[in-house]
Amino acid sequence: MRSMMRLVQSLCRDRKAATAVEYGLILALVVLAIMTAIIQLGTTTTGMWNNVSTKVQQAG
Repeated sequence: MRSMMRLVQSLCRDRKAATAVEYGLILALVVLAIMTAIIQLGTTTTGMWNNVSTKVQQAG
C-alpha cells in the first residue's frame, strides 16, 4: 500500500507527465479543428456537385 502511495505522489510531482498531457490535449483540439474543417469542406463540395448535376440534367 505504501509503495502505491509513493508512486502516486511521484506521479503528481512529475512535471514531464503534466507537459505530455497538455501536449496531448492541444493535439486533440488541433485534430478536432481539422476534422471540422474537412467535414465543412465536404458538405460544401457535395452541395456544389449536386447543383452541377441538377443543371446538367435540366440541360440534357
